[in-house]
Amino acid sequence: ETFWVTTGMFPQELIVALPTRVRLSKVTVQSCQVRTLRIERSVSKEPVDFEHCIEKDLQYTEGELQTEEFPLPDFQATYLRFIIKSAFDHFVSVHRVMAEGT
Repeated sequence: ETFWVTTGMFPQELIVALPTRVRLSKVTVQSCQVRTLRIERSVSKEPVDFEHCIEKDLQYTEGELQTEEFPLPDFQATYLRFIIKSAFDHFVSVHRVMAEGT
């Protein structure tokens, strides 16, 4: 029912704070109009010192959400930073971020 919309200029960032340091195996993102997405992680107590994890070009899907899975090689994170580097339109949206792990 809620989603995050960009302001129309790129890159755009979205930082997700996890409840504690967790071990992740996969992140799934549901978005609209995103062309290139990068995921970074931080294990710090504050959202600093991010490390590149994965970057992917997404497929254009007209009239429906893009659902993209990012398998991650069993790493730990306290914060995840999602950087939308480019888009298929001036405005994009992120509707859901799901992280799997322990």
